[in-house]
Amino acid sequence: MQRRYLGLTAAVAALGMTVALSGCGGGSGGGDVTLKLVAADYGTGEANKSDKYWDGVARSFEASHPGIKVDVTVLPWTDIDRKVAEMVKAGKAPDIAQIGAYADYAKAGKLYSADQMLSVRTQANFLPVLADAGRVSQVQYGLPFVASTRLLFYNKKLFSQAGLDAPKTWSDIASDAAALKQRGVKFPFALPLGQEESQAETLMWLLSGGGGYTDDVGSYNIDSEENIKTFDWLKSNLVDKGLVGPVAPGKLNRAKAFAAFTSGDVGMLNGHPTLMQEAQKKGVDFGMVPLPGINGPSTSSMGVADWIMGFKQNGHRVETGKFFDFMFSDKNVIDFADTYDLLPVTDSASAAMETDPKYKPLYKFLDALPNAQLYPFGKTSWAQASESIKKNIGEAVEPGAKPESVLGRIAQESTAAESAE
Repeated sequence: MQRRYLGLTAAVAALGMTVALSGCGGGSGGGDVTLKLVAADYGTGEANKSDKYWDGVARSFEASHPGIKVDVTVLPWTDIDRKVAEMVKAGKAPDIAQIGAYADYAKAGKLYSADQMLSVRTQANFLPVLADAGRVSQVQYGLPFVASTRLLFYNKKLFSQAGLDAPKTWSDIASDAAALKQRGVKFPFALPLGQEESQAETLMWLLSGGGGYTDDVGSYNIDSEENIKTFDWLKSNLVDKGLVGPVAPGKLNRAKAFAAFTSGDVGMLNGHPTLMQEAQKKGVDFGMVPLPGINGPSTSSMGVADWIMGFKQNGHRVETGKFFDFMFSDKNVIDFADTYDLLPVTDSASAAMETDPKYKPLYKFLDALPNAQLYPFGKTSWAQASESIKKNIGEAVEPGAKPESVLGRIAQESTAAESAE
């Protein structure tokens, strides 16, 4: 799996093995400094809460960096974005926040840029697709913390019983789903377009149809000809033919679809590494393939990233940079990815996982990440556009609906949000 790493090695060698913080000399003066860090909890219960990870990183950092303390607060995903927004509004921004979006804070001038904090070695080590997604006006403010990609999962037992091979095209999906329905499979193809995460399911299908959320210059293009054709196909070939199961796609959330797959009631669905872990626990024999496209497997997958960032308010630029350089070591990056079956965000950690047989189940996801397409995170309007997608997209495949009209309404709302910036 050799790829992309030689360029990084050469770049680092050319810069010298010891690289100081960019623009060093500013930041706080002498004396002890306490960095306030707020992070999201990725755990599914008390046993795997993220507190343990952060406590280990913070204490190890403190031991090797006398004079810098790290005060960590871990909050659930349901609360953290709102809580951080409240802290910033009250003039009590943390030094470091690990949350879902960065663009609003960057545009408001509240964040340090990556090159103001990180050593060149650390900044050059991010996977390019993720570093690019962390930019606003060509400047990187969002540091990718963890990533994920998507593959199509299929139930091998159900496919074998129906004499089917893994799908490679949309036509395969439709014919396989019809065969599974004939055999009484409850959800031949689970299509979660409910509000939980339908912006992800939507993007997967748009990419496989040659479209996406934005055009080549980064403008919203949600009601493009390609996107309309994709949803016309979904409605006509899967939904209208009763191949998506007993729950209307607009009412089916991802968690329910995943649970049905791990119970053996789903023939096919799009999923991420966490589904792999849950299916293994339940003893489901499954396969994973790249997302099928119109004429063959898609050349690009959907990728997702969560972000970590440094706030300017407290003036701890140098100390924050030192913490990030420590946090983005291979050990720390791999430890977190391994704990939660997610993907590392750096070249070197990806290379290490790809050469370790322990991580063989993740190889297909890792391989998809360099060419993945992410949400337009750099747009401050993306939060509103995403909400419009989650609220409306299920209507596009309802009986009697016209996908073109629904996509047009979402496009209009997204463009209006963009224009209002």
